[in-house]
Amino acid sequence: MSTGLVVMDPTGESAPAARTPLPLPASVAGKVVGLLDISKPRGDVFLDHVEGKLKAAGAEVRRYSKPTFTRPAPTALRQQIAEECDLVLEALAD
Repeated sequence: MSTGLVVMDPTGESAPAARTPLPLPASVAGKVVGLLDISKPRGDVFLDHVEGKLKAAGAEVRRYSKPTFTRPAPTALRQQIAEECDLVLEALAD
C-alpha cells in the first residue's frame, strides 16, 4: 500500500543508492529530535517554529548547524547527531 510519501535525495549522486525509508514513529513524545540548520538564510526561523511544535508534542529538541550550506555536514557532526538523536529534521530555506 502506498502512503503517498515521496522522499527526495538532495545529494548530487549520479547513481543514488537505493534506500528504504525507516518507518515513521507513531509519536514524537519522549523522542530526541535533532534539528539541523544547513546555514541558509532564514532556516533558523523555520526551525524555531518546528522546535515549538515538537516540544508541545513532548519531544526533546537538540539544535545543530552546518558550517556552510555549500558542503555536506562534516562527518563528526553527522556522527554526533546519529548518537544523540532518535530523529532528525534538516531545514532548507531562503
